[in-house]
Amino acid sequence: MKAPIYIYYQLDNFYQNHRRYVKSRSDKELLKGLKTKDTYRKDCVPESYSNGLRIVPCGLIAWSLFNDTYQFFFESVELNVNKKNISWKSDREHKFGKDIYPYNFQNGTLIGGARLDPSVPLSEREDLIVWMRTAALPTFRKLYGRIEVDLQANDFITVKIQNNYNVYSFGGKKSLVLSTTSWLGGKNDFMGMIYIVTGALCFFLALVFFILHIKVQYPRYASRI
Repeated sequence: MKAPIYIYYQLDNFYQNHRRYVKSRSDKELLKGLKTKDTYRKDCVPESYSNGLRIVPCGLIAWSLFNDTYQFFFESVELNVNKKNISWKSDREHKFGKDIYPYNFQNGTLIGGARLDPSVPLSEREDLIVWMRTAALPTFRKLYGRIEVDLQANDFITVKIQNNYNVYSFGGKKSLVLSTTSWLGGKNDFMGMIYIVTGALCFFLALVFFILHIKVQYPRYASRI
């Protein structure tokens, strides 16, 4: 596998597209922090306040941030995993504040997922930024990082996984995926199937209309001069 090798975590049976879940965030708060008025935080319930104090970032999406960790070793040497620039540049620059820091986050009695370092601004928490861009389907992959050295066939890679994220409560599954890209982009079986089915349907309809055009006689009207 030629570098860069992309590391994804995959979740199954996790409905990030649920209406209540998708709305449970405050985009204004992600950008402006505690300066945001309370009226913009109503959709964050039940993760708006903890112990009487506001939460930054608020909402169920941030609260459920994925927190499994992966370490990769080749011949007892740990491979560096680059987690920079794994999120969309537009998200980092325009949706998450450069001077907005986590506040009172995961301080309640029920912890949903990862904790955030209060000294790191939201615009630099790319794992959070990737997670906050919700998936449309219940089975999805999100970018964890990149390995920037080549891996050869028959190389033996040891992966150390810290299993933190609870998927058992909703009957989900977790997977680790290593992938590379070409000039056409990454592999996506779902999109490939959609294109094939759409193309086949268009070809079938074109054939049907062609046959109808040949078989059906349309009346001809003589033009008058």
